[in-house]
Amino acid sequence: MTPAVIQLAAEAAERQSAEVTSFGARMAWVIGLVVFIAFVYWLMRQGWKWRGALQNDLPELPAAPDGLPQHRLALTGRYHGSTTAGQWLDRIVAHGLGVRSRVELTLTDAGLDVVRPGATDFFVPAAQLRGARLDKGIAGKVLTEGGLLVVTWAHGDKLIDSGFRSDRAAEHAAWVEAVNLMNSSITTEGAER
Repeated sequence: MTPAVIQLAAEAAERQSAEVTSFGARMAWVIGLVVFIAFVYWLMRQGWKWRGALQNDLPELPAAPDGLPQHRLALTGRYHGSTTAGQWLDRIVAHGLGVRSRVELTLTDAGLDVVRPGATDFFVPAAQLRGARLDKGIAGKVLTEGGLLVVTWAHGDKLIDSGFRSDRAAEHAAWVEAVNLMNSSITTEGAER
């Protein structure tokens, strides 16, 4: 054989396509991956249910009373969740408090009305409000500094932080002032009795 023929044979061998994988082997990998993803999802769901079962000592959420007085403040935005007060990663999932949703907040002299389309609404009586602050995060949601309105309230024997973000973040400061002013007036009234 001449060197030209050998070179042509070598080039032809290089141009051959790669070996085709077996269709059955490829399907086995795809099915295995789908089963693994489903298993991880199932584990996450079981963890969510387990957390809810651990928090079943939390009383039912109060509903808003009929005939609420004139509102002091109102906002629309997002509800990002609730945690144990002071522990921003300890999410509360019992009674739907772990479900993120749109929210319509209304602050009245009677308390805080939280209306969540597609999730459980609840009402925080004025006597249960403990304060409000601007923060940057709550379980699963981190924003810029001061981008989250966090309202602290008592429910049963537990203090709860609930995180809200208004569609107009400039409203947050007025909410903090109003809730804290309401809390101090309630505390002062209670001390006079």
